[in-house]
Amino acid sequence: MNHLALRYAPFGFALSVFLSLGPQVGLPVAAQTASLPAEHTRKLENLEIPAGTILPVRLNHGLSSKSARPGQEVTGRIMQEVPLPNHEKIPEGAKVSGMILSVERAGYGTNGRIAFRFDNLEIHHRAIRIVANLRALAGFMEVQSAETPEFSPGFGTPYIWATTRQIGGDEVYGVGGPVVSNLSSEAVGKGVYGGVLVHVRAQADSKCRGAVDPEDRLQALWVFSSDACGVYGIQGVRIAHAGRTEPVGEITLVSDQQDLLVRGASGMLLRVIR
Repeated sequence: MNHLALRYAPFGFALSVFLSLGPQVGLPVAAQTASLPAEHTRKLENLEIPAGTILPVRLNHGLSSKSARPGQEVTGRIMQEVPLPNHEKIPEGAKVSGMILSVERAGYGTNGRIAFRFDNLEIHHRAIRIVANLRALAGFMEVQSAETPEFSPGFGTPYIWATTRQIGGDEVYGVGGPVVSNLSSEAVGKGVYGGVLVHVRAQADSKCRGAVDPEDRLQALWVFSSDACGVYGIQGVRIAHAGRTEPVGEITLVSDQQDLLVRGASGMLLRVIR
């Protein structure tokens, strides 16, 4: 069941509706069926993730330049169902994993630094190799704030209809409602269970790109704005290398204040390169 509904829904009616609609609203596949049909298994084997696909990820554990070691696994969880061309999808709950490549601890004249990569996407125990860069990173408090309605709904109003503000400033007018850009005040997508589906945009002075596919398809950005780029809510941390250029797929975070720390449950937007 959608974690936002579980956390906020105070009415038995809203909860019962969610339970009855579970298989229809993109809830985790593991909660809908205990086994996969052969046809679904074949689809997974042939699943292709196009370049430009955004993966909304929550870190399963923290990253610290004090304790991290090269070769250590780094993992995250896909937080919203990701639509793909040809009506395929990456389910919520899929796992992304990779490895820490290098670590520098803070010392005299140096600050903490961690280089890592995500190179594996696991869906129902089947692995798909990926190369991805980092578009945005947000602290866990920023994630929680984006999941919390700006105002409490009136009595009898389900929380799924409440307005929330994305990391980066876009406003979401509930599930099924529009997502409105903080910059242009134009609708850039819609709210859905577990997040948003929006057209990816980039500010003029941004180091991130907007749509990279000709059709400018809707992408799953979870709690992030359509133009989210860079670091939010983690003081002193910056993206020194996003992985778009050589070395491709290698992400480097640097602290401007001694040792680097990114806590578990922080959010990330990864973008598949190939």
